[in-house]
Amino acid sequence: MHPMAQGCIQIARRCLVSGRVQGVFYRASARERARAAGIGGHARNLPDGRVEVLACGEEAAVLQFIEWLWIGPIAAKVTDVSVEHLELAPHELPHEFRTA
Repeated sequence: MHPMAQGCIQIARRCLVSGRVQGVFYRASARERARAAGIGGHARNLPDGRVEVLACGEEAAVLQFIEWLWIGPIAAKVTDVSVEHLELAPHELPHEFRTA
């Protein structure tokens, strides 16, 4: 069954990750983790040095992924992860995870 299948509680979270998170494979590592967990969304660098992560999918998988955002790849040094709850209609939920 597809991870985004109906019947699971689907949530969407926008996370802003601060610290040494650009130039350390943070986005690529997040993409690998998210895809393995069946999470859709994106990870992209922001001009202020943070990384924005949109994570959409099954509630338990998204919450576990957010815990990982605090760790990141070995070269990262995460100092903060702010999490915003988003209300997206089912048709608005991304099914793939991309980096930008």
